[in-house]
Amino acid sequence: MGLYLNVGQILISITIILLILLQVKESAGLFGSGGSTVRTRRGLEKTLFQFTIILAAVFLGISILSVRLS
Repeated sequence: MGLYLNVGQILISITIILLILLQVKESAGLFGSGGSTVRTRRGLEKTLFQFTIILAAVFLGISILSVRLS
């Protein structure tokens, strides 16, 4: 069971990294203006953000479970 948890952690961590990189790429133009802007997330950007949070929570749960079982 420990092997499956480790593989799951690796896959989830790679997915989280990719999702974060996608979010940074989409919002790269925000900081070039020099001013302070407030923006709300909409559409795909909001979905990516929420999915990242869910995957981070799942990753945390699997990490805790992995420690408890070892």
